[in-house]
Amino acid sequence: MTIAIRQLQKHFVGEVSGLDLRQPLTPDEAREVEAAMDKYAVLVFHDQDINDEQQMAFALNFGQREDARGGTVTKEKDYRLQSGLNDVSNLGKDGKPLAKDSRAHLFNLGNCLWHSDSSFRPIPAKFSLLSARVVNPKGGNTEFADMRAAYDALDDETKTEIDDLVCEHSLMYSRGSLGFTEYTDDEKAMFKPVLQRLVRTHPVHRRKSLYLSSHAGKIVSMSVPEGRLLLRDLNEHATQAEFVHVHKWKLHDLVMWDNRQTMHRVRRYDQSQPRDMRRATVAGTEPTVQQQAAE
Repeated sequence: MTIAIRQLQKHFVGEVSGLDLRQPLTPDEAREVEAAMDKYAVLVFHDQDINDEQQMAFALNFGQREDARGGTVTKEKDYRLQSGLNDVSNLGKDGKPLAKDSRAHLFNLGNCLWHSDSSFRPIPAKFSLLSARVVNPKGGNTEFADMRAAYDALDDETKTEIDDLVCEHSLMYSRGSLGFTEYTDDEKAMFKPVLQRLVRTHPVHRRKSLYLSSHAGKIVSMSVPEGRLLLRDLNEHATQAEFVHVHKWKLHDLVMWDNRQTMHRVRRYDQSQPRDMRRATVAGTEPTVQQQAAE
């Protein structure tokens, strides 16, 4: 069957048909999917009843798996998944919803903030691929924002002001904004801020994007209050309805997005009910800016 793509939002998001992700992609199919990612930035695949190994195999068509260490307060001995996928559920190792007062649950609530996956790493993520294994009955939509269209819509004066700015990103910034501020010394070292450009240029089509995230808590050349005000203004601009697509999850949906061109967030849902979402993350290949200045 030939791959077909239907655009779902004015600026981005493609709904893909004609692929069974349980089967290996041909080289031509992999190139077609990657080209579609460059164009649409988010791709939606319905009715993909895949297992962890099939999900990872699909992801590896587009680069290496990102090392998930350093992205959570959950200890490795408490991991629910052992397949190399990121656990984006509300479930503990016992398969039951996490207690509302557990550190893991409180930390994971940061996913409800607008962010780009792994912007807190020196080399941030390329693609994320999220598979819905159990869909929560209430809430839990994922919203995506097109950072290319948001950049294009800025006035020239603002573009000139921000084009060369560099931000500090850390999980402590995003979680701190929700009141999660208690960390061990090891966690503080693990979540040490890294530097990222505020404006990125895509390596293929060369369009510029805002590189925003709740993980961004400081602009290097500005005072903290001044920088955070600018970041807040840019986030408000970039997440207007004009630039946003809402994905309402169905069982066995797989959604794939480009972290270099988009931002996303999950909406609140009934935490007493299970939500099993599993993410394969394709590693980026280079930093957005040299990191030594952050030392």
